[in-house]
Amino acid sequence: MAEEWEILTVRGLAATDERAEEFTGTLVIHKAGSAEPVENVTIRIKRSIVRETSETLARLLKRSTGFVRP
Repeated sequence: MAEEWEILTVRGLAATDERAEEFTGTLVIHKAGSAEPVENVTIRIKRSIVRETSETLARLLKRSTGFVRP
């Protein structure tokens, strides 16, 4: 069975300017069910993936019971 990881947060996601096509940051993850410390992984992510992830999460949250949009 493949290892399962939990995403805890993404820190410092930023770009050099507002028109940038790529962002950098740190993905903070933890091995599910493990007492091991968290891992900090430096990431680069393209604008298209940020947009796609945002849309996917928005749809997921819209369908989620109990979610109230701030």
